[in-house]
Formats: sequence, C-alpha cells, structure tokens
Amino acid sequence: MTIKGSPSTVETASVSSPSVSQGNADSMLHILRLVSPNQPVGGFSYSRGLEWAVHSNIVTDEKSCSSWILGLLESSYASLDGALYWRMANALLDGDETAFRKLNDWLTASRESRELELEDRRMSESLLTILEQLGVQKAADFLSVERPSYPAAFAIAAHHWNIPAREALRGLMWSVVEGQVMAAIRLIPLGHVAGQRMLIAAVPAIEAAVQKSCTLNDDEIGNVAPFMAMASAWHETQYSRLFRS
Repeated sequence: MTIKGSPSTVETASVSSPSVSQGNADSMLHILRLVSPNQPVGGFSYSRGLEWAVHSNIVTDEKSCSSWILGLLESSYASLDGALYWRMANALLDGDETAFRKLNDWLTASRESRELELEDRRMSESLLTILEQLGVQKAADFLSVERPSYPAAFAIAAHHWNIPAREALRGLMWSVVEGQVMAAIRLIPLGHVAGQRMLIAAVPAIEAAVQKSCTLNDDEIGNVAPFMAMASAWHETQYSRLFRS
C-alpha cells in the first residue's frame, strides 16, 4: 500500500505570516502536552522488555542502556511504528479513512508479543478516551475499532490540533525514548544526570529515525528486533516485576 504524501506536502507554512507563526507556536505547545509524562495514558507502566534485559544483566549501566534504547529506536520503532505513523498522518490529511484503518491494522498485527500488544491497546484506548472527552469526534469514532494502536491514536490527536506530521513523529519518538530512560533510572538504577546524558545523546538519533521513517518504501517496513520481542515475552513470566505485563 502506498499513501500519497511527502514532507513538502505535509508541512507547508510561510513563517512571514503572523497567523502562521502563531499556528506554529500553538502546535509546538500542543505537541509538548501530548508527549508530556503527565498525559494519563499509562506509558510509565511498561518497560518494553527492558526490565528483563536489566534482570538478565544485559543492560547494566549507562552505556549498555543507551545502546539498547537507541538500537531499538533505529531497528524497530523507526522501521515499523514510525513508518506506519507517517503514512497514517498522510492518510488523515488526505481524508482517506480506509487507508488509515488498514495501516492501523498492519501495525497492530505486527506486535510480536502479547505484552507489547496489550501495552499498545491499553495506551491507545486511554488516549482515545481522553480525546473523546475533549470533543475529538474522530477519536470517538475510532474507539469502535477492535484493536486501535497508540500511534494511530496519537496521529488523530496531532491531526486535530494541526501539528505538522514530522514534528508529531519527532514527539512520538521522544516520548518512547524518554519513557525507556525513565524506566532505566528506576531499574538499573541510574542517576538523573546519566538519564539526561542519554536523552541529549538521543536527539540526533531521533532525527535520524524520523528521516528513516519518512523515506522507507512499503516493502521495507517491518520490525527487526527479535531480541526485544523475546525479552518482552520472557518478562511476562519474570519472578519479580516493577512494570506491567
């Protein structure tokens, strides 16, 4: 499936116009709100396999943790969630509801463990419920979908508040990385300064991941992180857990 759209068609704005400048400022504040840890969607409850990796002494310090998080961003999130998010954002801009739902189905069918599937579903349902209560009709309609994905719910929110697709994708990836870093601070444990160093190091990695997501062909989309899938599955039966499974 190929969805029309490109960075130039998704983000066209003239900074010389005062109204557009205000629109840019508004969208920036909305993206900060959507990626805030205070957004009550429960992302803080999940470790995406990181807890098992720490328990098994695979992730033991700042260096190994940064490699784990940024490696998954590049090899898994950018090539699956990010790439399909980019297409969903374009589908919403085109008003193509059929394409949007097919892309959501593609993403939910790609979850590699029961834990990852439940995380995605719970977070998406939480965000869609919030959006419905805020009067976002498209979110109310999408709640009827059997398996809504969190990136799809996030795309609906970004579209509603006119956040440019590439900026929204950056924010979505930032929230994933930040959530993993915050989990690592609790699990390894790491100090908050080490956490800040990892987040600073993540900035160019996120930009590269966004670029990758926006330029992949349809036949290049897919998750290539089998170790994360196994870690997530093993986490379900781990004896002691801080995070949900």
